[in-house]
Amino acid sequence: MLTAQVAVRLGTFDLDVSIEAAPGEIVAVLGPNGAGKTTFLRAVAGLVPLARGRVTVDEVVLEDAARHINLPPERRPIGVVFQDYLLFPHLTALENVAFGLRARGVTARDSRVRARSWLDRLGVGEYSETKPRALSGGQAQRVALARALATDPRLLLLDEPLAALDASARGAVRRDLKRHLASFAGIRIVITHDPLEAVALADRLVILERGRVVQTGSPAEVTQRPRSRYVADLVGVNLLRGTATGGQVKLPGGASLQSADGVDGEVFAVIHPRAVALHRARPEGSPRNVWRGRASVLDFQGDRVRVGVEGEMPIVAEVTPAAVSELDLAEGGEVWVSVKATEISVYPA
Repeated sequence: MLTAQVAVRLGTFDLDVSIEAAPGEIVAVLGPNGAGKTTFLRAVAGLVPLARGRVTVDEVVLEDAARHINLPPERRPIGVVFQDYLLFPHLTALENVAFGLRARGVTARDSRVRARSWLDRLGVGEYSETKPRALSGGQAQRVALARALATDPRLLLLDEPLAALDASARGAVRRDLKRHLASFAGIRIVITHDPLEAVALADRLVILERGRVVQTGSPAEVTQRPRSRYVADLVGVNLLRGTATGGQVKLPGGASLQSADGVDGEVFAVIHPRAVALHRARPEGSPRNVWRGRASVLDFQGDRVRVGVEGEMPIVAEVTPAAVSELDLAEGGEVWVSVKATEISVYPA
């Protein structure tokens, strides 16, 4: 079990997060650029000292700022795969993998035997005498993974493992990486800003923003109930926050929505863009949620168009190109918006 209470200050950036991870699960730390993901990884690995906090693996203290305990990186049971892999360019793949073993006191002969075994296990044994510049991105990643695993770590940290790859190679390498991670019985943490990568690889997501944990849970829990604008944008839904009473959600600024959920108090309200209907004139009948707006942007995405609507309640709708034509929608054009109460998901903030 990893227990990491990490507080780091780098210049004006302040990181203060607590994360636990158990053997057998893959935890993805997800967040925008500058959220503190890599700083967290480097702090756990011992590459950045803690200002406050404590890091333990299997109840062994690796660092405790209050007690002035700080094991150097080479003495921590941690393997790291860096974003750009950081393979030594003047060493062969075999020598790169053996390097970490030699640094931990393994003899030259045994380190080469173990390094060759790991390269074979990860399917790159035929490249053992190849230097990094002659490897493809996927091959270099597997060599870096072999180097991290060869030291028999309890904790494996991967920093943006697919970021250095071409988009065309990511799908295959992601599947390959998932298979290799499944064969590692220790604790696994993947740092990423890519939601597809996080959902594909991880059992649990930890969302970081501005150096703080804003949400944690399974991929399904996080995507179904986002708790920040960043997560809502990743999932592609509208997220509003307000105060609910008897199904009515009052939003900052005076606007309100009527939902079918009976949650009271501070709440989040999620509306999928496909549940947002657009009209040229005020819709007839008595829909609960109707307001006037102005189309601010039309984003054509294949057979769907995402329409940003400004007004008393800014929202994004998703319609077909045919609907855009029928409604004669254009940027800056006036529209009416309606949302059924049953299409609004409300949950405690």
